[in-house]
Amino acid sequence: MAFNAKPYCSTTAKPPTPAAHRSPSGPSPCISVRAAAVSPRARHSAYGLSAAGNASSSTVRLRALAQRTRAQPQPPRRRPEYVPNRIDDPNYVRIFDTTLRDGEQSPGATMTSAEKLVVARQLARLGVDVIEAGFPASSPDDLDAVRSIAIEVGNPPPGDDGGAHVPVICGLSRCNRRDIDAAWEAVRHARRPRIHTFIATSEIHMQHKLRKTPDQVVAVAREMVAYARSLGCADVEFSPEDAGRSNREFLYHILEEVIKAGATTLNIPDTVGYTLPYEFGKLISDIKENTPGIENAIISTHCQNDLGLATANTLAGAHAGARQLEVTINGIGERAGNASLEEVVMAIKCRGELLDGLYTGINSQHITLTSKMVQEHSGLHVQPHKAIVGANAFAHESGIHQDGMLKYKGTYEIISPDDIGLARANEFGIVLGKLSGRHAVRSKLVELGYEISDKEFEDFFKRYKEVAEKKKRVTDEDIEALLSDEIFQPKVIWSLADVQATCGTLGLSTATVKLIGPDGEERIACSVGTGPVDAAYKAVDQIIQIPTVLREYGMTSVTEGIDAIATTRVVVTGDVANNSKHALTGHSFNRSFSGSGAAMDIVVSSVRAYLSALNKMCSFAGAARASSTEVPGSASVQRAE
Repeated sequence: MAFNAKPYCSTTAKPPTPAAHRSPSGPSPCISVRAAAVSPRARHSAYGLSAAGNASSSTVRLRALAQRTRAQPQPPRRRPEYVPNRIDDPNYVRIFDTTLRDGEQSPGATMTSAEKLVVARQLARLGVDVIEAGFPASSPDDLDAVRSIAIEVGNPPPGDDGGAHVPVICGLSRCNRRDIDAAWEAVRHARRPRIHTFIATSEIHMQHKLRKTPDQVVAVAREMVAYARSLGCADVEFSPEDAGRSNREFLYHILEEVIKAGATTLNIPDTVGYTLPYEFGKLISDIKENTPGIENAIISTHCQNDLGLATANTLAGAHAGARQLEVTINGIGERAGNASLEEVVMAIKCRGELLDGLYTGINSQHITLTSKMVQEHSGLHVQPHKAIVGANAFAHESGIHQDGMLKYKGTYEIISPDDIGLARANEFGIVLGKLSGRHAVRSKLVELGYEISDKEFEDFFKRYKEVAEKKKRVTDEDIEALLSDEIFQPKVIWSLADVQATCGTLGLSTATVKLIGPDGEERIACSVGTGPVDAAYKAVDQIIQIPTVLREYGMTSVTEGIDAIATTRVVVTGDVANNSKHALTGHSFNRSFSGSGAAMDIVVSSVRAYLSALNKMCSFAGAARASSTEVPGSASVQRAE
């Protein structure tokens, strides 16, 4: 029987291993005891516990020891200096976040350029090494968003003395010159730009999708990696798409050729989430052992979650030698999603001793805020039982569990909520309400991690006062809902001036909506419907006159109580000009647009969400038309493959 005396997996400090668990040569993670050969009293001693009569005092000593050690945080390990094709510390693992690229491919997860920039700033605070900011060739709007991130997030802030972390900014491209040109145009403004190019290598993809022979695929990959380097990009990542189902010998060969052509990172994707952890770990170790020149490149992983194994496969890859892990916040992404950043990072922090001492540069105390920010901007909310960041991740309802938690938290929590930034106790005891002034509200925003301009704050403060007049207490959740609704919305083309609705059992529901258009003029429309929201949406359609289809509609209460703020999320599609291309297939597709709104009135909240989605749609279509002739090679991009 094995016993591991680790009550907590804290990222601050951990209690030292009890003496009974140490071997003469040093600490050991476990101890084996033969029950038949050990008396009950001796067994208690072997576990580092006293006999039953002294169990209470032992528990007190363990709790006091844990509290003392947790009060003294250990200094974080220093992030190695960035070199594209090597990491000086063999235990350091780079975290490559693709929330803004693969994550945004989730249906309805479209973010505006402003939202992407806000999320990118937060990812930099979180400490990710690489931000894959988008797929610039997919649309002019995406190219502009990636360029903005490269300029603002990919460079040191003004006045920086060298202490600020500046992530690599990466753009995705297929293996063709037009895609690579667009990617380079977007990322070249960053201090550390990277081009990530890919081509399929599995037999099923080469035969049915690419319709190319293996030799043709190798030639294209080699040529395009060399072309990316010729543009002046010293950091080029190559991905053999569907590597998990590719022939091993062919995989070794194509990786050898792209290394010779200048690839600095080799990303091994389990594109369809097909492999099991031991298979994927073996794939990484085989590549490490059998690819000539592999010592001149970093091995990376990218695991999809189709079988629910993305995090397990990613950890298996890291244990086998991968030193870059591609992940997304909340695990969002294509189909069933990707490996979740928070799960991978906390697993490495929690079980580092079983992963040969691996560590990352992530500041885990930013995880909760980043998770909530991505949920708000993508419109994709996590399930309550989601590991690390779900609403129930640190909730205990069972009586047995509650009893254990009250006695010692380590009985049922392997991670402290503080370690992911979940605890938000206000050290000054400030409770926001209708009498709170600008200083108190601004301080709360800073406490929550939001930095906004003076004008944005004044707009937000006006909305805050409206809510505070109706609620006795304004919570953190209320603040975040209002902030998302007021500040982090798409470019305002149509704004809500007023909405009035009536409903009941004796007649049709009616709604009157007043909108302010892009020219500043007010427009009013009235309509009837099956309910007040239906009537209001029909009135909006009469004014804006854009053919749309409402795909999803959902409403939740931000907090408990009858005076809670309601948040609404919608997803719409429409017949607007759409130049989007899928990153993997290259085919054009009709993009979905999500919108969110918040208000204490459910009809107002619903209309705000609908207008948010419509504004995204209008803004995207307008940017595509305006930029189509401005992007180098953009006319060709639309005809690519």
